[in-house]
Amino acid sequence: MTNLSVNINKVATLRNARGGNMPDVLKVAVDCEAFGAQGITVHPRPDERHIRYADVLGLKPLVKTEFNIEGYPNESFINLVLKVKPTQVTLVPDAPDAITSNAGWDVKRHFDLLNELVDTFKDAGIRTSIFVGTELNNIDYAAKTGTDRIELYTEPYASNYTDNKLEAITPFIAAAELARNNGLGVNAGHDLSLENLSYFSQNIPWLEEISIGHALICDALYMGLEKTVALYKECLQKNN
Repeated sequence: MTNLSVNINKVATLRNARGGNMPDVLKVAVDCEAFGAQGITVHPRPDERHIRYADVLGLKPLVKTEFNIEGYPNESFINLVLKVKPTQVTLVPDAPDAITSNAGWDVKRHFDLLNELVDTFKDAGIRTSIFVGTELNNIDYAAKTGTDRIELYTEPYASNYTDNKLEAITPFIAAAELARNNGLGVNAGHDLSLENLSYFSQNIPWLEEISIGHALICDALYMGLEKTVALYKECLQKNN
C-alpha cells in the first residue's frame, strides 16, 4: 500500500502571516496522523518563511508515523536532520529563494555531493531519498549513490494530465520501473491532487509514498481536514 505523507508547510505559512500560534502546526500534524495519514512531511527553508527549524524540533517527539524532512542540503539543514534523525530525509535541489520545488537533481553533475550525503545520513540510520525528474540517466546515477529511494517530481504530470493523461503518465511509469529494477523505492510528490492522484497511483501501484501539501490543505479549507485526508487515502487505495 502507498503511504500518504501530509506536507504541513502551508499550515505554517498561514500561521506566520499573523504571528502567534494559530493554526497550531504541531497540533495539525498530530491530527493528520489521527485522521489516518501515514506520515508527516516538512520542508524547512533558510528564511523560515513557513516551517521553522523550531517546528521541526517540536515535531520530532510528536510524530508517531513516518517523519520526512525535505530540503536543500546546506550546512544548517544537514545539522538539523542529523539532530532530529527523522525516518527519512529527501534531498531537494532548491535555490534558497525558490517559491517551491521546481526541478529534480542533475544527479550525474552533483554525484559526489549526493553520494557523500547518502553515506552521512545512512550512517545515522536515516532513510534517504533523492528528488528527481523522469530522466532515466538521473535515476541510474541515483542508484549508484546508494540512496534508498527516489522521489519523482510530478509537476509535469499534473500540468499535462487534463490534456492527455496517458501522455502525462508514460514517462513516470518508465522512470518508476527503472528505479524499481535498480532496487530503489519510489516516492512521488508535487501538484498531485484529488483530480489526478488516482490515475497516477493506479499506473504505478508499487509507489512507497506520496507527499502532498498544497492541494490537500486547500481542499481541507472546504471539506475539513479529516474528510480530506480520508479522500486522499481513498485515491491511493483504489489500486490495492
